[in-house]
This record gives sequence, C-alpha cells and structure tokens, in this order.
Amino acid sequence: MSTQTEVLARFREIIAIDGWDATWSVTPWEELDGREIQPPLQNIIESDRVEWPRQGQALVPGCGRGNDARFIAASLGLKVTGIDISPTAVEAAQQETPQENVSFRVGDFFAPTDEQFDLIYDYTFFVALPPPMRPEWGRQMAKLVKTGGFLITLVFPIDPQVDFGPPFFVRPNHYEEVLGSVWEKVIDEVPAVSSATHIDQERIIVWKRL
Repeated sequence: MSTQTEVLARFREIIAIDGWDATWSVTPWEELDGREIQPPLQNIIESDRVEWPRQGQALVPGCGRGNDARFIAASLGLKVTGIDISPTAVEAAQQETPQENVSFRVGDFFAPTDEQFDLIYDYTFFVALPPPMRPEWGRQMAKLVKTGGFLITLVFPIDPQVDFGPPFFVRPNHYEEVLGSVWEKVIDEVPAVSSATHIDQERIIVWKRL
C-alpha cells in the first residue's frame, strides 16, 4: 500500500507533467459554475452571524477564475491571495478586472511556509485531492490559519460514493476527521441559498482556529 508521502509525490508528479492543467477547464465545478460567486459564501459573509476579520490576509487555494477570492476581498477588505496549481486557471483569474487587494499566482498549498492567514476559504480544493492526502490538508490548515482565524469549507458535491475523481467522494465529517481538535465549529448547515446545480448537494461549515 502506498504511503501518504508516496501519494503526495505522485500527485505532484502528475501536476508536473501538466495533467491537472490539461483538465482544469473541464472539471465539473468549472463547467457548471466557474464564473459565479458561490451563493452560500456570499450569504454567510454578508450575514452578521460571524465576526469576520476586517483586516489582514485571506487565502483561497484552488482559486480557479478567482470569483470567490474577489468577493471576499471586496466584502471584508482583506488582502486576498488566490493560488492554483493550474497556470491556465491563474492566467484566467489574472485576466479578469484587477482589484488592488487581490493577487493570483501558481502555488503549492502544501509547500512549507511561515505565512499565516486570518481567513481561508476551501471550495472544491479538498475534493480535488486524493483521499490519502486529506490528513496533510488538515495539518496544513492548522499551520496556515492564525489563532482566532476562520476556515470556510463549502462541501460539494455531496453525491453517491464513487471510487474515482476528482471530485473525490466527500461527506462533511471527512473534514472534521482530518482537522482534529484545534478547531471550533461555528456554523454547520445546509446553505440557505445554492446554485441551481448545487441544490441538495452541498453544506457550508465555518471553523474557528483555537
């Protein structure tokens, strides 16, 4: 059986030979809603249910075209960095109307860094990772989010189980299993609003770093 390190190395090898970049634009989420702000994100940010940070930095891994990253920056005033392993995705994001407090770059979420963030938003990034990589995702999130900071996870697609991906099979508890005990769950609910193609297929969970 492959170790987690071997799986991670193989995943990066696939990336290195343009496997992900070649398929980025035809992933299910990119084809269905790659050009819109996710309604659950917009709803939860605009609500007064969470005391969101109004200064500092945010990260959006697997940012795609960057629509959600731009929304976070415009709504909260945070300096937002969107990263993606696909140069094509980053180029598409950079071609949109520039915003002063938003930047996009090709980057590896798992690369060692001392940088920390007040907010991280994950939509379709977790489900793009092979399941053996999920524990490393959890450890990296704990390192990257400041104490008192927030992690927003928009869990999608909650579909019948399959043995292939991406997107890989996911359930809300899969996030909790790898995040561990250093988080407080602030919100955990079916979104009040969803895209037409997402109804009954998603859940939004907000975590606070302890």
